[in-house]
Formats: sequence, structure tokens, C-alpha cells
Amino acid sequence: MIIPYRNPILTAKMLATLDMLSKGRLILGAGVGWMEEEFELLDTPPFSERGAVTDEYLRAFIELWTKDEPKFEGKYVSFSDITFLPKPVQKPYPPIWIGGQSKPAIRRAAEIGDCWHPVGAIPAAPLEPEELAENLVLLRRYAEKADRDPSQIQVSVKAPLYDAADSSGPRRRFSGSADEVRQDVQTYADVGVTHLIFDFRAEDGPKTEERMARFSEEVMAVT
Repeated sequence: MIIPYRNPILTAKMLATLDMLSKGRLILGAGVGWMEEEFELLDTPPFSERGAVTDEYLRAFIELWTKDEPKFEGKYVSFSDITFLPKPVQKPYPPIWIGGQSKPAIRRAAEIGDCWHPVGAIPAAPLEPEELAENLVLLRRYAEKADRDPSQIQVSVKAPLYDAADSSGPRRRFSGSADEVRQDVQTYADVGVTHLIFDFRAEDGPKTEERMARFSEEVMAVT
């Protein structure tokens, strides 16, 4: 969800309702956005201030979700003397996953988020374990500075599955044999990744289903 696109009080209510209807299964994926034209079209706060807007809106969500008499005074949103219902099922509130690989995104995850979700292992912006490890050092520093326990902040990485035939160069992560894919999973886990979101998409439905079946039967198989 691009956080600055929507009124924060209405958005918090929509998300709390979703959490209630799903019996506590909501995860909020939070991003700041990147397309300035969309900000102009939606008449949001200024594009250049989207990071600060996101921080404030997220803090407002938490106030609304956790307090019986929520109050908030900020630059972009203020409220008091209101009743906010329903409250989320998850306590203290649904997990907030912060997306993005920039330093501000890492800082946001450390200060506000429950999980950091960088772009991950994709061809356009590959996130190798070595770079991820450096970023996690920064995440921990930001968390400690904010008086938060770094071990409580999870890390999620997108992991596209590739067929070995897709590339004639060096083997890509998450391609090759089942053992090689499992080793890649272990490599990222050793660095500190707690969630891998596998992308099974292919050029058509049957190929996608084939990839999912092969992953289930070979990579996830217990030996």
C-alpha cells in the first residue's frame, strides 16, 4: 500500500476492518510511492515530503488501533475526541512491513516496522547476501538508536524462481537443482532473512503451476 495516497483515519479503519473480517490475518505492506504524477492527481501532501507523511500516517494508525481515546497532533494529520472502531483483532496491532531498500526505508523499518521488506533478488536490483548483511547492520543500528530490540524486526526478501535454461551466464540465485535452491534459502537465512516470498510467475498459467508443483515436490520435500 502506498501510504500517502489515502486519508489516514479512513485507511486505518479499512485496515482494522480487514483484520477483523480475516480473523487477524492482515499484514500491512507499507511503501512511500515513487510516481510524482500520481501524487499530483490524488492531491496528496507534496511528493517531496512523502517519507515524512508515511512516518506520520503509520504512527497515527498505531495510535488509532491501540488507544481507547486516540489523540494525534502532527503536520499532516491531527485528531482528538473521537471514537475509533473496530479495533484490529491482532494485538497490539497488525504487523507493519516496510518496503524499500533506501536508507530512509531501513530507518523507517527500524523505528516503526515489524518487518523490513527490501526489493529483493530480482534482475533489475539484485540483493545479494553480502549487501543484505551490510544493510542489516544499519537496520540494527537504527533500531538500537530508537530503543527497539533489533531481534524483534523480521526481514523478508522476494525470491523469484528461475529455470536454469533462462540464463547462459553464472547461475542465478534460486535456480538450478533442488539442492542448489535449498542452499540459497539457507544462505539468506544465515544472513538474517526470516521470510522468503517466492515468485512462481512464468509466461503462462500452466508453466506457473508447474513451477509451484516442482518447488513443492522437490525443494520442499523432506528427506
